Amino acid sequence: MKFPRVVVTGMGTVNPLGLNVEEFWSGLVAGKSGIGPITRFDASKFYVKVDAEVKGFDPAQHMDLKTVDRNPRAVHFAIAAAREAVKSARLDMAQESPERVGVSTACMVESEYIVKQNERLEKRGPRRVDPLFVAKSSPSAASMQIGMFLGAKGPNSSVNSLCASGVDAIGTAANFIRLGYADVMLSGGADSCLSPVGMAGLDIMGALCRETDPSRACRPFDLNRSGFIFGEGAGILVLESYEHAKKRGAPILAEVAGAGWSFDAYDQTAPAPEAEAYAMQTALQRAGVKPEEVDYINAHGTSTKLNDANETKAVKIVFGERAYKIPISSTKSMVGHIVTAAGAIEIIASVMIMNRGIIHATINYETPDPECDLDYVPNVARRAEVNVCLSNSFGLGGENCCLVLKRVKK
Repeated sequence: MKFPRVVVTGMGTVNPLGLNVEEFWSGLVAGKSGIGPITRFDASKFYVKVDAEVKGFDPAQHMDLKTVDRNPRAVHFAIAAAREAVKSARLDMAQESPERVGVSTACMVESEYIVKQNERLEKRGPRRVDPLFVAKSSPSAASMQIGMFLGAKGPNSSVNSLCASGVDAIGTAANFIRLGYADVMLSGGADSCLSPVGMAGLDIMGALCRETDPSRACRPFDLNRSGFIFGEGAGILVLESYEHAKKRGAPILAEVAGAGWSFDAYDQTAPAPEAEAYAMQTALQRAGVKPEEVDYINAHGTSTKLNDANETKAVKIVFGERAYKIPISSTKSMVGHIVTAAGAIEIIASVMIMNRGIIHATINYETPDPECDLDYVPNVARRAEVNVCLSNSFGLGGENCCLVLKRVKK
């Protein structure tokens, strides 16, 4: 059986570097940091003082006030990103069969909303709880709202594999198309969990950076890295079968050539490089790509001691000596770790890299680490032709997903 090729025809994002794809890309190329002091809550009692927040976003510019009122912040981001993606793909639902258009996204439950509703229950009684509590607190909220906004009646699913979720959702969406369930899928992730509870839990775990200078806080692969920066935002892509995209004259930005999944089955927090390597190898095999054909790797690159060292080991397992010749960079160095949206935003960055011929840098790289000795494109963006890209996403707890993208030459 011959499966259809799957291509990217549209992209949209809201993240700490910008409220659309072009703003995001401009920030990446310039090496700009979207990290700053925590403003979403009083952090005076926290060791962590910085995060990566979305600034200047007005949800009312992207949806009606009823939708704003009935949905959490992450869903606001998702709808705004979906609108941009649909517009850039020139997707007209009036020309589509709605049953052939679907949605697959990842969205984290917003813990602060749940905490506040529980407080309301205890203080004011069961009749005062938000009647939309279940819908608002469900991980399926983003997929449902995007589907309703678009009038898409095809497959509608939600994926959650923590930090690998965004890429997982895209790989799942691509498979819906390959298996014939849909012609078009909107896919990606949204997250806005910058809450006291979430921040406290990650800090106690030792995962977050306690650096107080935002400009130096996130430093993937650097010897002095000390944890990741919690961020928020969304990234949504329009995926289509190649035939469908060509038939309607859609802009073809890249091909989603292959996806690979694996699970560490090892530890709740510590990653296993062999399992990460298996996800990379599987993605390459599914894409029909040899290791020597990979031009660039968008790293998971969280800026934690364990992740960066183990990801480096995994890359060496897959690529051997050639690992030293492949440019690798971390988008998280500029936007922080946006958990369930991270992978989707990094796929957008990767597609832009292939189309613009510029590899964005890993910023704040100052002191080499003997355990991280590859080419991380330190501090300054680099011009390069990238025809094949591998994007890594490794979830906390060991759920891994990697995607191979190919440049579709005009």
